Amino acid sequence: MPHPNLEGITAVEFWDGIYGKASSQSSGKPSKILTHFAECRTPGDALDLGCAKGDDAIWLAKQGWQVLGVDISQSALRITAENAARNDVADRVSIERHDLSKSFPKAAFDLVSALFLQTTFDFPRAAVLQGAAAAVKPSGLLLIATHQTYAPWSWNDPSEPEITAEERLAETGHDPMDWRHVFVGSFHRVASGPDGQKADITDAVVVLERLDFR
Repeated sequence: MPHPNLEGITAVEFWDGIYGKASSQSSGKPSKILTHFAECRTPGDALDLGCAKGDDAIWLAKQGWQVLGVDISQSALRITAENAARNDVADRVSIERHDLSKSFPKAAFDLVSALFLQTTFDFPRAAVLQGAAAAVKPSGLLLIATHQTYAPWSWNDPSEPEITAEERLAETGHDPMDWRHVFVGSFHRVASGPDGQKADITDAVVVLERLDFR
């Protein structure tokens, strides 16, 4: 897929354009990384950063979580709300618009999901991941994933150097005395493309559980 032309547009305009043209139907397929690490967790309050069409938020809500979906795009948030209503979980999914480079939800959560916060625009990733870590309650889970290798249809240049899980872990600024490392490493999966293509993908994944000293 060719790299999009970003000349003269803002990140808000770009992502609103992407989701404004997209189908409003949810794929119904949550991230395998989310389901792998969250399916056995006791439901509580969850924060889904970059919620897109709401697939992850809806899955969490169906498991009993109360979910806040956040995105830079108002179009994406509208689709998330519509899909939550279609799936009868509108009472468990709320939405807020945030440009995470400028603002962040003011609450604490039992699960904070920061999956694939990858953008073609400048993005203060370390600051955002530190905000995500700060939003995790005691005994709560922080889930971070970044593409380590790219599918052929990706906008990213496949020759870009791979990001490691250890590099993402360092960006969180976490104190190892306050967290349990649930998983820090590579996670392999099969990705589906916009035209039904399949590709083996590797993601850099960081899963941390905040220790509860109470």
